[in-house]
Amino acid sequence: MPTERWHKSSYSGASSSCVEVSEGLRTAVRDSRYRHLGHLDFPADEWARFLYSLKGGFTPPA
Repeated sequence: MPTERWHKSSYSGASSSCVEVSEGLRTAVRDSRYRHLGHLDFPADEWARFLYSLKGGFTPPA
């Protein structure tokens, strides 16, 4: 991802142990404590469905 802009959840506060996300056409996810180990990469629509399911939905609205 050439223009990565990483952010973490506001729920993390000042904690250095969290998940960071870089969103775009593809979504990258990494552990903030082990950035040097790389990241997992997902198509943006799959990431959106994942987040939607965490909020209690089954599939995102079209």
